[in-house]
Amino acid sequence: MFYVYILYSPSRDKYYVGYTSNVQERIIEHNSGATNYTRSGKPWNLVYKEEYALKSEAIKRENEIKSKKSRKYIENLINSSGG
Repeated sequence: MFYVYILYSPSRDKYYVGYTSNVQERIIEHNSGATNYTRSGKPWNLVYKEEYALKSEAIKRENEIKSKKSRKYIENLINSSGG
């Protein structure tokens, strides 16, 4: 399985959208500083995820979310999921 996930950084008041096959491992990587963009926003909290059978589907959805360039769109996703 593959996942599209959204993390939130309270310290930066920013969201991060990504995809992975292991959400928990990826969050650990973000919070350990392994990713340049997320290094300064620790701690990052998982606020949303979607599951896909194919990697290509997850990448397509990640790009769709990012292409919106909209905080409001992201927050609507999170709120509609009960997050």
